[in-house]
Amino acid sequence: MRVLKSYTEALSDLKKALELDPSNKVARVSIIRLEPIVEKKREELKEEMIGKLKELGNNVLGKFGMSVDDFKAVKDPNTGSYSISFGKS
Repeated sequence: MRVLKSYTEALSDLKKALELDPSNKVARVSIIRLEPIVEKKREELKEEMIGKLKELGNNVLGKFGMSVDDFKAVKDPNTGSYSISFGKS
């Protein structure tokens, strides 16, 4: 997480530099190179957190003979809300 924070701060600084000097080619190229790295780090962190949440959920649900895989979440594209259903695997 510390690495992501550093990359995010660097990206923010570069964007500010470009805002102050739109002709700054070094900042422009650095932003183009850094944005995919920041996004990749965010995705890695998100996957790690989801994995830990699943593990925690399975530890709790396992006591009842269930798993997080028994639940399905479907996002409503109109509202952005989720509907969760239970279906034993």
